[in-house]
Amino acid sequence: MVDVSQHELVPEHTVLEEDELEDVLAEYGIDRTDLPKIKRKDPALPDEAELGDVIKIVRDSRTTDTATVYRLVIE
Repeated sequence: MVDVSQHELVPEHTVLEEDELEDVLAEYGIDRTDLPKIKRKDPALPDEAELGDVIKIVRDSRTTDTATVYRLVIE
């Protein structure tokens, strides 16, 4: 079976620690539930991701080198 999360086209997904999450939420002036969602069954998620975790996704970007987005893990 192929591990999709290791494919070269899948951007880096990491679970945010609570202290880093608080900084991100304060920076944008939002709550955790205001973030875009990602399903727990998404094959790109790290194995340790649980419901309610926030995932940091770092993608390649033509204009800014990298683009960072955040997603809330839901069922």
